[in-house]
Amino acid sequence: MLVMPSVDILGGKCVRLTEGKLGSEETFFEDPLQAALYWEMEGADALHVVDLDGALRRGDNLRHVERII
Repeated sequence: MLVMPSVDILGGKCVRLTEGKLGSEETFFEDPLQAALYWEMEGADALHVVDLDGALRRGDNLRHVERII
């Protein structure tokens, strides 16, 4: 089994949504790259990077995604 941490990006920040609901976000990292580096240090072989703004058609976080990959 592959366990893959997720870096969800909303408004340029790494967040977690409670039950996937907008308005329930909790910020874990101000900079999504820091989240990716954290998971790399923890030994993650892969990341699931989610651009929530792009998925919601409210803009995008392409510059953050590019920095991570």
